[in-house]
Amino acid sequence: MLILRLAWADMIRDRFFLFCNAAVMVGILVPLLVLFGVKNGVYTALIGEMLADPANLQIDTAGNVTLSEADIAPLRDWPEIAFMTPKVRGQFDYVNLRPVDGRRIRAALMVPTGAGDPTLPEGATLGEGEVAVSAQLAQQLELQAGDEVQLITQAEDRPRQLVLDKRIGLVLDPGATSGRTVLAPFDTLSLIEAFYDSYSLPEHGIEGSRDLADRVAAYAGLRIYAHRLEDLSALQSRVESELGLGTTANTRAVESLLGLGRKLNMALAGTAVLAALGLGAALVLGFWSDVARKRGVLAGIALIGVPSRQLALFPVIQAGLTACLGLILSFAIFLVAGQGAEALFGQGLPGAAPLVLLQPGQALTIAAAVLVLVVLAAGAAAWSALRLDPASVLREAA
Repeated sequence: MLILRLAWADMIRDRFFLFCNAAVMVGILVPLLVLFGVKNGVYTALIGEMLADPANLQIDTAGNVTLSEADIAPLRDWPEIAFMTPKVRGQFDYVNLRPVDGRRIRAALMVPTGAGDPTLPEGATLGEGEVAVSAQLAQQLELQAGDEVQLITQAEDRPRQLVLDKRIGLVLDPGATSGRTVLAPFDTLSLIEAFYDSYSLPEHGIEGSRDLADRVAAYAGLRIYAHRLEDLSALQSRVESELGLGTTANTRAVESLLGLGRKLNMALAGTAVLAALGLGAALVLGFWSDVARKRGVLAGIALIGVPSRQLALFPVIQAGLTACLGLILSFAIFLVAGQGAEALFGQGLPGAAPLVLLQPGQALTIAAAVLVLVVLAAGAAAWSALRLDPASVLREAA
């Protein structure tokens, strides 16, 4: 295209002004990119630290309640819930755990679990007869995956202990759960509760005063995990409204962090708007002055037969090329500045997270927004070129 070749040739000949306009863009874009990258890096690190502890997604029912399957059935279809399991009464969720080949024994808290439990490693499941144990319990009893253990429960009014043979399916990471904890399917906890409630357990050789077939499923609460931190507060309120009971969750800390993210986004958006206004004003004046300075060149181009509409594209094409150069320089300097910031201030973030973070999608969005802004800023110069009268310009030059 002729006008493109002419615009490019003119820019190369007059490259001092090209670099001046690009420098204006660099001076405004680089600080904004660094601010945006630091905000992303710090906030992402804080969110990552919070997500690393599954308890921050957890909602537990509180108080002495009794729930039936009909009470909790509607909750199983809620999309905000990533995982849910019933709980047994609090006085029945402790057991003694002993390795089959060892003499040491430790009291441990029993926690119901199942497929999809965020406390377990992603994608991990427990097989038939398997349990997961906390890192602390595994260390104290020198347990590892595959070891055979016994869960031992004793009630004052029962002549025999309930002994359940299990196998260690998983040893959890230290941050997954605290203290001495055993994670087992809810059926295991329900069986222990039935033992305390004097039901007969013939498969375990235990006679009781009540027939297990007559037992009606009743739950003493729920253990729920939200899919996202953003869902936690609303999900907690919805659970309380649906079940008519109190709950506990780390909602205040989660909302505080999410609120910080929103405030940072608002502050950065305000800064970006002001910077865009300043950059737009500078570019409008720059491109307009370029057209005014090149009136003779544009008049000569018009006289060789280039239509006025194509002539109006002359400053727009040059603006687009200037924007591309400015963006290339800005992102290059940003990468260098980011490395410097990492070296000076990047230590100490949770999980060794990067201080400056800019995702490819975010970079493309920023680049597209800048290109649009530059092309719009060139619109005034294009309007000036469109109104140019070649004959008048050449008479004035003469």
